[in-house]
Amino acid sequence: MMNVLIVESNPDLGRVWKRHLERQGAEVTLVTGQEDAILALYGAEFEIIVMDLVLETGSALAVADFASYRRPEARVIFVTNTTFFSDGSIFAHSPNACAYVQSGTPPEDLAAMVEHYAAGR
Repeated sequence: MMNVLIVESNPDLGRVWKRHLERQGAEVTLVTGQEDAILALYGAEFEIIVMDLVLETGSALAVADFASYRRPEARVIFVTNTTFFSDGSIFAHSPNACAYVQSGTPPEDLAAMVEHYAAGR
């Protein structure tokens, strides 16, 4: 079973992603900000982190940096509704980044990406 951490400030969107991943058999932890994400990373191992690039509380890059130290095997799928890093530079800033997608990506497509990157570890 794959363990997935979702870090998303919009709880409704996070729940939609969580339900799709759970239907695929994933164990999913949903948090809304940096502090809870760090606590989750202390407590459990995750294959994949699905994280909004722009968090309401805290920094997604700080979470990704901590994850690369604490859980170096975890890959990060960054999700955003902005044009930040649309040039692909997120991969230079976060060595554990494996994908960068828009928030409007269909949940089933995001779930397929999670499964793909978890299998490729």
